[in-house]
Amino acid sequence: MAAGKPKKKNPRLASGRKRARQNVKLNAANTSLRSKYRTAVKNVEKAVQAGDEGKAKSAFALMQSVVDTVADKGIFHKNKAARDKSRLSVKLKTLTQAQAAA
Repeated sequence: MAAGKPKKKNPRLASGRKRARQNVKLNAANTSLRSKYRTAVKNVEKAVQAGDEGKAKSAFALMQSVVDTVADKGIFHKNKAARDKSRLSVKLKTLTQAQAAA
């Protein structure tokens, strides 16, 4: 058996061919932004795990802008973006309080 996706047929109409070209470009752009989103979130989580407050705060600031951009473009739902920002904000806040208490 052949593994992978079945080969798609080429569209006959010019509008269909154009749509196929656009889909390839949009898919690449969306994949890139989705990856950027996930990387930004992971960077904050890693900094919090390591206990590095300064690095976590700077990564969180960057992550917020990336998350908002991705949500505005509709790649991830706005509620998912808000949920991720909220959860990471809580983690960062607990880290900050733990640093202040110590």
